[in-house]
Amino acid sequence: MKKILTFLILAGLAGGGVYWYWQLQSGSGTVFRFEEVALGKLVATVGATGTLQPRETVDVGAQVLGQIISIGKDPYTQSGIVDWGSEVLGPTLDKDGKVVKPGTTLAQIDPALYEAQRNSALATLNAAKAALLAAKADVQVKTATLTQTTADWGRAQTLYPTGGIAKAEYDQFKAAFETSTANLAVSKANVGSAEAQIGVAEANLKNAQTNLDYTTISAPVTGVVIDRRVNVGQTVVASLSAPSLFLIAKDLTRMEVWATVNEVDIGRIRVGDPVDFTVDSNPSRVYHGKVVPQGKLPLRLNAAMNSNVVTYTVVVSVDNSDRALRPYQTTNLSFIVADKDSTLLVPNSALRWQPTKEQIAPEVRASYFQLKNKKKGPTDPDAHDRAMFWTQGDDGFVRYTEIRTGLSDGVKTEVLSDDKGNPVPEHTRVIVGEEKKVAVGGNSNNPFSIQMFRQNKPKE
Repeated sequence: MKKILTFLILAGLAGGGVYWYWQLQSGSGTVFRFEEVALGKLVATVGATGTLQPRETVDVGAQVLGQIISIGKDPYTQSGIVDWGSEVLGPTLDKDGKVVKPGTTLAQIDPALYEAQRNSALATLNAAKAALLAAKADVQVKTATLTQTTADWGRAQTLYPTGGIAKAEYDQFKAAFETSTANLAVSKANVGSAEAQIGVAEANLKNAQTNLDYTTISAPVTGVVIDRRVNVGQTVVASLSAPSLFLIAKDLTRMEVWATVNEVDIGRIRVGDPVDFTVDSNPSRVYHGKVVPQGKLPLRLNAAMNSNVVTYTVVVSVDNSDRALRPYQTTNLSFIVADKDSTLLVPNSALRWQPTKEQIAPEVRASYFQLKNKKKGPTDPDAHDRAMFWTQGDDGFVRYTEIRTGLSDGVKTEVLSDDKGNPVPEHTRVIVGEEKKVAVGGNSNNPFSIQMFRQNKPKE
């Protein structure tokens, strides 16, 4: 019995000592939270928004003016005419590139005026051809006359020296010969003029026929109509610029995203970089593409400025073989500018954490506050790609380490070296935060905390 009592007393004393030590260590103060600098995978991205665009579109207009009297037929649309979503065929060409068969008829402009102009040009051409025949006949007459006067002039030249004809007759034969020669030249000139008039008439006829053909608006390429901007009864006026009637996308299986990228991030994007993006209509599916060159650059140089923010357009090529993407959808993009399988990483929370003056080791306080108060300008090399993290020594104080940083994925940052160029040891325990200690038995709202000797509340 004495042994049992002795054991109980010793156990009670030991428990009391443990409880006292626990209370002493768990009093007021803070506890640091640690993570390690460790090797890991880093995928650095640049975020942006953009708009899906057909890779190549054709804006179909009208080259003549007039009233639309009909729209092309399409039995596969609800309206029965060429409409949004209609698939159209382009013209059929021969080996020389000439149109053998026109493309799908999209719309018809009233051809009455142009038919009249064609008929007038055709009549003018026929008149010019008749004038040419008359000119050629006149040449034959003048040729016969010249033949006769040439013979008479030859006889006159033989007879006059012998006194066979008088001087007056001699002069008459000479004048008749010269007149016939001139008349024949005039007739031949008339033939050339008539031939030229035929050329003019043929050109006018071709122009009139072309304008008449332009009244039938046909598809210039094979594709899908993504916009129809004309209706029956509407008057088309083609003046300095052709009016836009239909917008055709040549190939919707290949599309582009025109992404708007901030000038701060544009320098990190390269031609060929992979891109992941989503669309609001199906946010759970991730689509893939890549940056395509614009000349020799990955961006278009025509920058835009909105609210004093300069942005550039980057074009991303996208495969849309399943036709799941639609033109002009809004996209949320992530440009993958780096993908490293094994690199030294530090949590970003470790780079953001800052201690109080009392927590810093006395020998580094002055240097830390001097470094903290140093003003860094835009040309200061220390202003970019530099950071620091904190570690705790055996004495309980914290000390900082300056580091050179690389890429970041928003959660962790690549550690290149310390500020002197030396590698940072792997598994270095860095402080990522702190939390207040809660005294055991104190006023804690945590229902799961251990509370020894808890008193029961008296019942009311």
